[in-house]
Amino acid sequence: MITLKVNGATHAVDVDPEMPLLWVLRETLGLTGVKYGCGVAACGACTVHVDGAAVRACSLPVSAAAGAAIVTIEGLPASAGLPAGELHPVQRAWVAVQVPQCGYCQSGMIMTTAALLKHTSKPTDAEIDAAITNLCRCGTYPRVRRAIRALAETA
Repeated sequence: MITLKVNGATHAVDVDPEMPLLWVLRETLGLTGVKYGCGVAACGACTVHVDGAAVRACSLPVSAAAGAAIVTIEGLPASAGLPAGELHPVQRAWVAVQVPQCGYCQSGMIMTTAALLKHTSKPTDAEIDAAITNLCRCGTYPRVRRAIRALAETA
């Protein structure tokens, strides 16, 4: 049994310790906002926060996350102290700027952006480029940057 703290709740999971965190979150805990994209930590669709850091869940063994505070897109608003039903500021910016097209990569993009802005409230273009390495087949990168810039202006 491995004990995980996900979105503020504690879960005991009986899985192989080497199973990627992604599959435990999706298949065992039913948190399907975490997406499978590539399986090699290249695309970022599976990004979650582990102790506040943006982590690619497809390449992290669940045993490495035991005892850590894990936040998925489903728990992002609550992690910022927002009441149920409210959107996180990054999610609100995504809506305002109309960032997504197909939307598949967006939960990972939002999680990566939230981690960036938590540590760097007014990132430079170089800091954005270094942090946002998620891949988007639809090419929404200019809108992602616009949303981040809008959030930085209000910080």
